[in-house]
Amino acid sequence: MSTGDGGRPEVAPTGDRTGPDRGSGELWTDWSASFGLRVPILNAPMGGVAGGRLATAVTRAGGLGMVGIGSAGTIELLRRETAVARHAGVRFGVGLLDWALQRDPRLLDEAIEARPSLVSVSFGARWRWIDQIHAAGIAAATQVYDVETARRALDAGIDVLVVRGAEGGGHGVHEVGTLVLLQEVLEAVPGPVLAAGGVTSHRGLAAVLAAGAAGAWIGTPFVACPESLADDAVRARLVGAGGQDTVCTRVFDVALGNPWPPQFSERVLRNDVTDRWAGREDDLALDPEAHAAVHAAILRGEAAVAAVNAGQGVGLVTDVRPAATVVAELASGAARLLAGWDTRSGRPPSTNTP
Repeated sequence: MSTGDGGRPEVAPTGDRTGPDRGSGELWTDWSASFGLRVPILNAPMGGVAGGRLATAVTRAGGLGMVGIGSAGTIELLRRETAVARHAGVRFGVGLLDWALQRDPRLLDEAIEARPSLVSVSFGARWRWIDQIHAAGIAAATQVYDVETARRALDAGIDVLVVRGAEGGGHGVHEVGTLVLLQEVLEAVPGPVLAAGGVTSHRGLAAVLAAGAAGAWIGTPFVACPESLADDAVRARLVGAGGQDTVCTRVFDVALGNPWPPQFSERVLRNDVTDRWAGREDDLALDPEAHAAVHAAILRGEAAVAAVNAGQGVGLVTDVRPAATVVAELASGAARLLAGWDTRSGRPPSTNTP
């Protein structure tokens, strides 16, 4: 079961402690072990959601917690949330937006000053920031959406690629599904490659690791965790949603004036705004009265119009659970599945009773 540069996913047998603080039944890949993780799981650095408390909880559970600075991110927010993780004494990463760095380069300086283990800068393709990150002894990551960008990113010096498929919540290129895109990129580049988009349960984690991913970059399940910056209304909407309840749109960026590059739409839960304006974003932009009404309603925080980022795996998020529980259930369940396939030498389980 080849996994490219990520290495074969392994399950620690009872008593095996040869890896980085490995315990019974824990799961790792070559990359996650080399990066000092007990499990190959990172929370996606979701702006407005992935703060210091969530990052701390994910790292303490064995993964790598990421702090996200999104569209509305500021220097003050970055300092405050990274300080939470730093004061907790845990490793963490920081996720930034390429176009936001162009607007305020100080964000990168502040991220580096926080001394994370990993800095991810996505939604751009110039990578001028790599040398500055490497000079500080920090690993660099970026999200990619096609093979050519993956090749260019590695050539530019990116250490970790995040292959983000169409199923993912939030902003991205919603064209190719995660598993298909992961296969294409793993065939084309040496990695390491993390899989993002639709990895919502232990089955999804096992699938991408078996396919060759070095780890998983997971968003939607962590939004519902009590440690996230999301409010209780957002958690309730996620828990009550199904996989068919998401839509890709630019309507919220248009309404709020967020300068996202147009190729990056946003996967969100359907609501009154998306039902009326998804696919008609240009019409909204050209209608001052409607634009002002939607803008005002969003700013008032009305639940019926709020943007709630969620991937297509949201139907698997059925309750509010601590981040440590989410990590443990993802890792232990994936370990069981992968161990079962190992013992069968790759043969699927029989449905016949002996």
